[in-house]
Amino acid sequence: MTKIVNHWIGGKTVEGASGTYGPVTDPATGAVTTNVAFATVDEVDAAVAAAKDAYATWGKSSLAKRSTILFKFRALLDANRDAIAELITAEHGKVHSDALGEVARGLEIVELACGITVQLKGELSTEVASRVDVSSIRQPLGVVAGITPFNFPAMVPMWMFPLAIACGNTFVLKPSEKDPSAAMKLAELLAEAGLPDGVFNVVHGDKVAVDRLLEHPDVKAVSFVGSTPIARYIHTTASANGKRVQALGGAKNHMLVLPDADLDAAADAAVSAAYGSAGERCMAISAVVAVGAIGDELVEKIRERAEKIKIGPGNDPTSEMGPLITKVHRDKVASYVTGAAAEGSEVVLDGSGFTVEGFEDGHWIGISLLDKVPTTAKAYQDEIFGPVLTVLRVDTYEEGLALINASPFGNGTAIFTRDGGAARRFQLEVEAGMVGVNVPIPVPVGYHSFGGWKDSLFGDHHIYGNDGTHFYTRGKVVTTRWPDPADGPSGVDLGFPRNH
Repeated sequence: MTKIVNHWIGGKTVEGASGTYGPVTDPATGAVTTNVAFATVDEVDAAVAAAKDAYATWGKSSLAKRSTILFKFRALLDANRDAIAELITAEHGKVHSDALGEVARGLEIVELACGITVQLKGELSTEVASRVDVSSIRQPLGVVAGITPFNFPAMVPMWMFPLAIACGNTFVLKPSEKDPSAAMKLAELLAEAGLPDGVFNVVHGDKVAVDRLLEHPDVKAVSFVGSTPIARYIHTTASANGKRVQALGGAKNHMLVLPDADLDAAADAAVSAAYGSAGERCMAISAVVAVGAIGDELVEKIRERAEKIKIGPGNDPTSEMGPLITKVHRDKVASYVTGAAAEGSEVVLDGSGFTVEGFEDGHWIGISLLDKVPTTAKAYQDEIFGPVLTVLRVDTYEEGLALINASPFGNGTAIFTRDGGAARRFQLEVEAGMVGVNVPIPVPVGYHSFGGWKDSLFGDHHIYGNDGTHFYTRGKVVTTRWPDPADGPSGVDLGFPRNH
């Protein structure tokens, strides 16, 4: 019998009322295993109303209470790592070790939220004028929403809601309809940890649900991670409705390899960063820029390593890479490889026809490696979001830097070199929000913020870290004068306050 995933509103599962469901497939078999309810406008309104009601008390709750609940949630999350990872593998397709890694990175932000008390401390200046003190405090916004992608169905929501609720907000999550079960498991664990009803809600759906969250007058802020066209739409629409927005978009992450680099280490890093999680991550390295005469040797080292990757079902412990999320996405990724030669690229590895014996209906694609790729090729210009690595050749560091900076994306980038001076120049000169030096995927730890530049981020705030705390709170400045008991009436003064 096909599983049904419903909504989570007001602390309990609420059966979908629209009669519209979306199919969720097992990417390894292609079989529909789950139907997820799509919310109507009224159901989204019910979730927002539950969050608004809960905010009346949660927004005034003590930091001690919030921290206690988050510590309990952290313990439950840790105890349920494998169960959450299994849900991710079943609906996304990534191998179990990748799914466990995703949960671990989400756990990192939960731990940051547990210690939110330090980030929420205000400031105080005394005696700015005679008997006048000025204090700055941060207060929650109210109801906030998160709209999250399919590639990290547990981690990306945990980039958002732990900090949001730790700051005193209530939360409505609209996860990807392609792999919704992990979000529901997180909701259940929050309830088990003692989170009051309505503080965290989950509604599933499509553009109807998204648009209602973007326009709802009681939603004060929207966090989003996804493709650049949708991020731009989210930012434009939500901002027009008076909301605070952080919208993280797509990427084309480059890895610049200088002639002095350790080519074995660079090849290891390129393979890991390009093909891990089947390339379905916004921090994947999808373009290697080889400087000087090292190109042929580097490509050969990458090919040797890539050919050894074992592709299979995510729940097979021997698999190193799983299938793609849907057949439609698989076919789109394959099209970049089958059309590469006509656009001037040299096809070193072609995984477009790959399949797994016994799982022929799965969404399989093999490892692809394209060399001498022109910047005009679609495989270079587009975010492929699959296991396709392109290699571009340049003669100098300056040429490579210019190539990277000409990209409309500016999410992450990396340089591989033994030269500290070159690395220092690169980290200052490259136009990207996250830079790795001999680190291929420079995703910041939880207490630093994640976010790109240019078409990779819309809005002023990066996600999690200090930026996350600031995004989910707003500042207030209070100026106070208390009369000395010995003072008598002083009369009315219509002038400016006397600070000097």
